Amino acid sequence: MFHKLIATAAWACLVFIAYATLSPIQARPKISSPDLEHIVAFAVTGLLFCLAYPRQIVRVCLIVVGSAVLLEYLQTLTPDRHGTLLDASEKVFGGALGIFAARASLYFSHRKRSPQSQS
Repeated sequence: MFHKLIATAAWACLVFIAYATLSPIQARPKISSPDLEHIVAFAVTGLLFCLAYPRQIVRVCLIVVGSAVLLEYLQTLTPDRHGTLLDASEKVFGGALGIFAARASLYFSHRKRSPQSQS
């Protein structure tokens, strides 16, 4: 049940990011500086996807990094928004940071649970 909740949260987070990225500039939610928003939003998304699909790291990377690049490109097709390479790189960095944090967390929690042999 917990796994499904995390997966649902990951997809919901990605849908919200798509809405915020592609909506008209007036409808865009603003929390703090845009640079920090990009990094944090994709870090949370990367973390959730990695926790939801821990054995599918390649797929997780493709979804998180691919959506960052694709959404930034799609912004260039909207009349009142503009996609930039800097924004895309911030999103990719945030996604990679979230994936790395989840992988580290999973590694250390697995290591803690594993019986260690005393030599």
